[in-house]
Amino acid sequence: MSATELTLVRHGRTVWHAENRYAGVSDVPLDDTGRAQAAALADWARHQGFDVLVCSPVSRARITAAPVAAALGLEPEVVPELRETDFGVAEGRTLAELRASHPEAAAAFVADPVAHPFPGAEPPAAAAARAVDALRAVAERHRGANVLVVAHNTLLRLALCAWLGIPLSRYRDVLPRLENAAATRLRVPADPGRPPALLALNVPTSPAVTADAPDPIAGRTA
Repeated sequence: MSATELTLVRHGRTVWHAENRYAGVSDVPLDDTGRAQAAALADWARHQGFDVLVCSPVSRARITAAPVAAALGLEPEVVPELRETDFGVAEGRTLAELRASHPEAAAAFVADPVAHPFPGAEPPAAAAARAVDALRAVAERHRGANVLVVAHNTLLRLALCAWLGIPLSRYRDVLPRLENAAATRLRVPADPGRPPALLALNVPTSPAVTADAPDPIAGRTA
């Protein structure tokens, strides 16, 4: 059986991401830069031969996928398990605000976000497991196809580490950030016992479009 190619793309920039606020599962609209990134992604996608378009149910991912769907004539397949990680009390806040309101939790999170997620947050290991299961299911449903997946920064980094055998505790060291609308490509073998091949990582789909604002701790917004 043929391998499946999955191209994983982070959504366009939002107002909160421009301010380094954790967005998680909150519905936050794209800003002007994010909309330009989505349009550029659609132009790029025209030349990539995609057969299938998949996206997270979170609005920023669906809005990013919309111009791609229009450009390719594809109906987006919405996969609930590809939603972003829930950041609990951190949703909508900056790290500076969290250091003021939850100093101990913020310090523990910065030291080891996998072992010490924010209060009320989804455990990163659980998020990684659901994301890998979802991506495997997408690859199986569309065996041999060229699939574009629009999802989220933290979820995709966790999934990549889990699927490629990288310790989750090192996900921010190995993958500091996936840029907005950047593409990461995997070739998923038909044999489920074999890991995917990483073909490309964090490739801009429009170098002229500005990405997130600088992050004070190595790109650690979601």
